[in-house]
Amino acid sequence: MRRFLIDWGSALAIAVVVYLAVGALRGGSAPVQHGATAPDFSIEGLDGASLSRDSLAGKTVVLNFWASWCGPCRAEVPEFVAFAAEHPEVPVIGVAVDSGSKAEVEAAAKRFGITYPVAMGDDEMVRAYKVSALPTTVILGPDGALRSATVGGMTQRQLESAMASD
Repeated sequence: MRRFLIDWGSALAIAVVVYLAVGALRGGSAPVQHGATAPDFSIEGLDGASLSRDSLAGKTVVLNFWASWCGPCRAEVPEFVAFAAEHPEVPVIGVAVDSGSKAEVEAAAKRFGITYPVAMGDDEMVRAYKVSALPTTVILGPDGALRSATVGGMTQRQLESAMASD
């Protein structure tokens, strides 16, 4: 049993190092700065709707960068589903990255029980928002300014707290 734990621990450590190295190569180490104007983006939702920073102006927006293979991303989905249901005035957008084709992302979103809109993210958006690890959640204010950026999984309570702090 001890050998098994050592082997799995080593494998996990290697996986974390590779994951962080890939994130660093993709374009940044920390999310963009609080208070700065959010980078512009234009992405397509799985439903075909176009979403952009400008089309969401005047609303507080939650951008949740996730991937289908990311365990912490899957773990936080129920928290975001509950938040979205309790706060319909706040658009929550799941930005899928590194998750395959649109059909694969649709299947993953259905399998995970995501009820809020999901859009296909791209490397340009990941670089612009300096996403280096998943999940990363960015909150945009109604004025288009960055209110919060959190790397790692979030609970509904943490999300609500991040929304309140400004």
